[in-house]
Formats: sequence, structure tokens, C-alpha cells
Amino acid sequence: MTHSASLKQQGDGTVDARATRYPGVAALLVLVLLASMGLSLSLGSFPTPLGRVLDALVEPRASDIAFIVWELRLPRILLAVLVGAALAVAGAILQGIVRNPLASPDVIGITSGAALAAVAFMASFGAGLSLHWLPASALLGALLSALLVFLLAWQRGIAPSRMVLVGIGLSAAMGAMTTLLIVVSDDAAAMTAYVWLTGSLYAAQWQDVLGMLPWLLIAIPLCLTRARHMDAMALGDHVALGLGVNVLRSRLLLMACSVALAGVAVAFAGGLSFVGLIAPHIAARLVGRGFARLVPIAALVGALIVLYADLLGRVAFLPEDLPAGIFVSGVGAPFFVYLLHRTRHRRY
Repeated sequence: MTHSASLKQQGDGTVDARATRYPGVAALLVLVLLASMGLSLSLGSFPTPLGRVLDALVEPRASDIAFIVWELRLPRILLAVLVGAALAVAGAILQGIVRNPLASPDVIGITSGAALAAVAFMASFGAGLSLHWLPASALLGALLSALLVFLLAWQRGIAPSRMVLVGIGLSAAMGAMTTLLIVVSDDAAAMTAYVWLTGSLYAAQWQDVLGMLPWLLIAIPLCLTRARHMDAMALGDHVALGLGVNVLRSRLLLMACSVALAGVAVAFAGGLSFVGLIAPHIAARLVGRGFARLVPIAALVGALIVLYADLLGRVAFLPEDLPAGIFVSGVGAPFFVYLLHRTRHRRY
């Protein structure tokens, strides 16, 4: 039996039939995403027929709604897609690394570290420095948070349960520090930080899309180069070592990709919670846990989650524009409780 074939099998030796559904599922999700983007382009405080939206996309100079489509809605929609994909892939990587279904950037503290660093930047330097440095500060916070989780969880190796528990505690501590920073900031900075922490795509611009896109174009293909290594590590470190995988190198590279994706998502969209937890589980139900299949499907699912959360925030309570994070958390929190209940009776 070849190495690649063996990794497609389940614990009882049978081949996962969901793997054969991957092309169809991927094509369907792409079509749903494109249709959802078209729907989101046509809805808002000024609803427009889809035909006029298409005309504005094709011939913006001849359309009287070109500004609404090109400058207000399209950057926001594209940023929602990129943020959702980044958080979903970051969550899929973490769940594979620690072999725990509860692992995600927000649960183990990476998102909280990025948020703390970003809020500290806004409170201390936002008035004096360009906000173009905000992604760098968020990425630095995510990296430091991830290193701290690893250091505190290390005890002759890293047990998945210990890493999750340390991450939850660290996330709570950093959340308290973030709240303290908001309290001691001036009113304008505090209000901006509070809305940003909830997770909002309000006033997204093309520079945000262009600033975030390179991170995904680098990090996602890079993590896919370690897909077979991740599948091997899912069988256990000893099995992976026996198959010739450099476990430490692969784990560090994958962790760096996860931290980068989570950090840049927080930098451009704020503290969107639970996307990295929900999307990989939905993707696994659709195509199984083969990493090369899981990552693209999780990215598409995550993009849809954030896109529809932002759409609800824009149109459900007009004229108010609510943060997308409210709707994601409304679904994610019960899902997290469900996973906690399920893991009591089932080994990951």
C-alpha cells in the first residue's frame, strides 16, 4: 500500500468516500460564493437590481451606481471573502497541528494577542502613525501570543488538551488587558476600538483588499505544500517520523502560516470569533479530513460565513450597520458548546 493511499483510509481500514466528492463540492461552493457575492452587491440601504449591478461592473463610466458598486460594496465583499478564508484556513491548520477539534485562533489566544496589539497601537500611536502599520502590529501580537501559548503548554512535549486550556486562559487574560486599554483611552479611540473588536468590515477600502490579498496568496499555498506531512502527523508523531516527516519543521511552518493568516484577518476586520472553529468542521463533514481537500473547502465555507454575516449586518436592521462579528458569534457560541459536549464522548 502506498503512503498516499494509506492516508486516505479511516481507522477501520476503509477509504473515506467523502474524498471522491471533493471536485463536486468545491465547484458547488464556488458557484454559491459567486452567487452570494452578486446578491450582496445588489442589496444594501440602496437596493439595486442585479442587472444594473452587472452593468456597473462591466461599464462603470456609463452607470450612475458605479460608485456604490465599486467603492462601497465590492471592496467590502471581497474583504469579507478574504477574511473568512484566512480565519478558516488558520483554524484548519491549528486543529490539525494539535489534533483537537476545539482549536482555533480565537479559542487558543492567537486572535486575542493580535487584537491586544492592534488596540494598543490604536490607543497609543494611532494618532501619530499611519494605520498602514496596524497589520504589522496585529501580526506581531499574534506571533507573541502563539509563542507564549507554546511555552506555557510545553511539558516534555505539547499535549493537545493542555494547549487548549492554556490558550483559553491566556485569551481571557489578554481580553482583560484589551478592555483595560479601551477604558483608559479617550472616547473617540475607545469607540473605534470597541466596534473594531466586535468584528466589522465597515468602510472597507480597496487598499485593505490589496493589503490582505498577498498574505493569503503566500500562506495558503505554502501550507498546502505540507499537506501530506499534516496527514501523516494526524496519525501520530511516531508514525509521521517513521514515514520520514520532519515533524518539528512542518509544525513550525504550519503554525507560522496559521499565525500570519489569523493576525492579518484581525488587523483588517477586527475580532471575528468562531470562524476558524466552525468552517473546518463543516468542510470535514463535506470532504473528509485530508488536508489538501480540507483547506480549499474550509476557505470557501469561511468566506461564505463572513460574507453572509456582513450582509445581515448591512441589511437586517436598516438604517443601522451592525458589525458582522455579532452574527458570527451568535452561531459560533452554540456550536462551540456542541463541540464541548461531543468531545466528552468521542475521541478526536
